[in-house]
Amino acid sequence: MTGRRAWWGRGWALAAVLAVAGCSALDEAASPPPAGDDKPPASAPASAGAGGRAGDAATTLPGVPGEQQARKELADLKVAAQTSMAGYSRAKFPHWAEQGESCNTRETVLERDGTNVRRDEECRAVSGTWASVYDDQTFTDASDLDIDHTVPLANAWRSGAADWTQEQRRAFANDLTRPQLLAVSAASNRSKGDQGPEAWQPPAKTYWCTYARSWTTVKAAYDLTVTEAERDMLTEMLDTCTP
Repeated sequence: MTGRRAWWGRGWALAAVLAVAGCSALDEAASPPPAGDDKPPASAPASAGAGGRAGDAATTLPGVPGEQQARKELADLKVAAQTSMAGYSRAKFPHWAEQGESCNTRETVLERDGTNVRRDEECRAVSGTWASVYDDQTFTDASDLDIDHTVPLANAWRSGAADWTQEQRRAFANDLTRPQLLAVSAASNRSKGDQGPEAWQPPAKTYWCTYARSWTTVKAAYDLTVTEAERDMLTEMLDTCTP
């Protein structure tokens, strides 16, 4: 991948941990699995609330940059038309990976994003409270939640991931060090599908600032491209951030 950043070297340790894949998530419209199939089958981390609005307080996302850093990263992203879906398969982004102690990536995110989460012996969340930042809904049943990929797998495929190795795609699909995974309502996740911010924005506008910063830094970390419409909408969403 001539001209791309050597981001893979920075993520090598993460990829080694993510050697075993689990099942797939419902975060994209492209080649969707059955309902509920998202369950078990390097930027420096910054405060999730940096430079945002009140909606930021509801998220525990790691590695969210401040507004100005996100604007710089957005300006540095390559603008290009998306490529085709030829050859795409969710199986080329293996998830959910095992994270130790019988837990996989999905259960790890549920525990991180919830309050008073209790797990059973198989690491499944049996109780807790979760705030879906996309639509300001609150849930007490983990089965009502999907784990969303901020940058959907199919969108990543169309903006550069088609050239990656499967191990690189595994790391992307299970990234717990960047703001790439979060627990949200199944309804909002499935409404989003594989759309970029130019076509879908979180219904809760208070979350736009965090969403734009998260999307931008993930694309920057993995050297993915953006379209002109995508860049323009991300700029508009960043404009909702407080000074």
